[in-house]
Amino acid sequence: MPAEWEPHDATWLAWPHRRSDWPGKLPPIPWVYGEIIRWLHQAEPVNIIVNDAKAERPVVVLLKRVGVDLKQINFWHWPTDRVWTRDYGPMFLLGPDGKKAFLDWRFNAWAKYSDWKNDDVIPSLIGEDAKLPGWQPMHNGERVVLEGGSIDVNGQGMLLTTEECLLSDVQARNPGLSRENLECIFANYLNIKKVLWLNRGIAGDDTHGHIDDLARFVGV
Repeated sequence: MPAEWEPHDATWLAWPHRRSDWPGKLPPIPWVYGEIIRWLHQAEPVNIIVNDAKAERPVVVLLKRVGVDLKQINFWHWPTDRVWTRDYGPMFLLGPDGKKAFLDWRFNAWAKYSDWKNDDVIPSLIGEDAKLPGWQPMHNGERVVLEGGSIDVNGQGMLLTTEECLLSDVQARNPGLSRENLECIFANYLNIKKVLWLNRGIAGDDTHGHIDDLARFVGV
């Protein structure tokens, strides 16, 4: 798995639509996304997932208003439960020969919410469209749950995560999997040589310990 700062072809985003993700604050959120895309599209294409053609129309209007060149935007009509593509999207891999592939981890909405099935199929849809080989990581015949925000990698075989997220009995993603089991899975599927385990994430986080709002690797 390459580091986040390594070269990539495009960015994937899902357009916000679920009011409960921003209680009482949804109206300005699309404008925030518009500003993000306005900067991103100057350097690379942006792939935007919307629920359907009807949902695409107001997005096009907003992006035009903030100055986005729509030739840099690709729309995909796939229903989502939520917008957190960092957590449920595919993990792209790079082989020593430069070939690309992807991983389709199971997503179960942080072991907290009951509606996640739309989000869980997004990696396979993206991988199929990109015509990339892919795998669903397994352990003892069961798909392994892993969110993108629960780990960070430096692209050189080191992974950063928290015990609270991956080992706790609270919001347990993979009940019964030990630290050793997870390290073996990371080695087999991500080519990780060393895992740095921090204790806990930030207080009050819905994800119960994601590393991505606590500590990150940076490129130098």
